[in-house]
Amino acid sequence: MRRKQGLAPPNLLLSPAFQRLLLIAIVVLAGTFFHFAQEAVPPEPPPTANQAKSPQSSIKIDVDLVLVNATVTDPSNRFVTGLEKEHFQLFEDKVEQKITQFSNEDVPTSIGVLFDVSSSMGDKIGRAKDAAIAFLKTSNPDDEFFLITFADKPKVDEEFTNDVSDIQNRLAYKAAKGSTTLYDAVYLGLEKMKQGHNPKKAILLITDGEDTRSRYSLVNVRSAVKESDVQIYAIGIVNSYYSDFAQGRSGRGVLEEMTEITGGKAYFPNSVYELEDICTKIAIELKNQYVLGYASTNPAKDGRWRKIKVRLNAPKGLPSLSVRSKTGYFAPSG
Repeated sequence: MRRKQGLAPPNLLLSPAFQRLLLIAIVVLAGTFFHFAQEAVPPEPPPTANQAKSPQSSIKIDVDLVLVNATVTDPSNRFVTGLEKEHFQLFEDKVEQKITQFSNEDVPTSIGVLFDVSSSMGDKIGRAKDAAIAFLKTSNPDDEFFLITFADKPKVDEEFTNDVSDIQNRLAYKAAKGSTTLYDAVYLGLEKMKQGHNPKKAILLITDGEDTRSRYSLVNVRSAVKESDVQIYAIGIVNSYYSDFAQGRSGRGVLEEMTEITGGKAYFPNSVYELEDICTKIAIELKNQYVLGYASTNPAKDGRWRKIKVRLNAPKGLPSLSVRSKTGYFAPSG
């Protein structure tokens, strides 16, 4: 029988050498196919219009939280603690706001001490230094402080520190001389407070006289106080009936106005021997305040002044209580 043209002999198809060649070819072809198959996989498609608008990727949370420190006292001027969120109502421009954050814990505070070292403080400066240190020694371990002294001009004598002894050492050698740049000191203190690390901020101002030579005016300082979120407590030492801080005098009115705006308070002792008790009382107040937080229902970014009013709904059985807080804030602008 004649062989058909083009067919290999049967023994060649079955030879081990041919089988090895065939296996190698199959492996090479399979690898090549797998490589091209991988390259042929299409890339992940970009997100669709609906996916691009999903809440997780497109909604930017922009909540302007307004924090209000509130001090509650009874008819004997003692601090009242233990109240709950439902005992408070909060109004902005007469519109009730929902209180979303509430605390009555002693939270870390950034504190600035503004200390008058003008010549009129000569016979009071020792007691005033002791009172300021007594105030700082009641602090929370996480509190931070800075010191500004002022006479002919204000000066940052100690940057923010957690160590009371740093302030004490700076005050120790301060002598009384020069005039009183009260407004400049307050303005500088508010600027310095912007570097504070704690949300709660307060200033203690100790002085015995009205401003005499500041570059900043009362109008400048009033605006700065309103724009800040700093509680100011002032001690205006009354020297005599004709003192700048005697009842009805303009100096007294200035301190009362500045502190009232911020929810703080002004004290006017007639004797330096009252200073330490007053400073201790202020320190205790800062530790026993309520913090109320809310997101304003007014979305306008108009930079306008908004009035704040806190109202109490005290539990039955308690005497009439008083609440003190800042009187307002400037809305964000832009």
